[in-house]
Amino acid sequence: MGASESVPQNSIHEFTVKDSRGKDVDLSIYNGKVLLVVNVASKCGFTESNYTQLTQLYQKYKDRGFEILAFPCNQFLKQEPGTSEETEQFACTRFKAEYPIFQKVRVNGPQTAPVYKFLKAKTGSFFWGNSIKWNFTKFLVDKDGKVLGRYATTTAPLSIEKDITKALGEP
Repeated sequence: MGASESVPQNSIHEFTVKDSRGKDVDLSIYNGKVLLVVNVASKCGFTESNYTQLTQLYQKYKDRGFEILAFPCNQFLKQEPGTSEETEQFACTRFKAEYPIFQKVRVNGPQTAPVYKFLKAKTGSFFWGNSIKWNFTKFLVDKDGKVLGRYATTTAPLSIEKDITKALGEP
């Protein structure tokens, strides 16, 4: 279990990432929104339940300041083999995902995407260490871009609904 890497950024809003077509997206556009950041895969045993529940959460809270940011990742048994655009098409067609699907990233190792270095650094602990264990690891981020929590693959998206509503400032 390695120690969490130190990062200079204090907010997820300080990052620029690529959308599924390779265009820059400045994450400051999400300032004031609660975010759920997820590393997704289309050929994982957790795909069906996670995508279905992510879509349900998004539909319920998107008009209340909630956004899901999905980052395809092929690091776990090559369960996201297609292009970023193919992943987006899969999620939008099969699961009616309306939230952004970004460019495929690495979440572990020397080529870890900077946004994932940030997320892991803000949630590193003895239990988690400094690595993502599998697909569909979820990070809840507050309106100011600070990481509130990290949830394992086995944590169903709907089971963190209470944390989302709290972050949104709802009872």
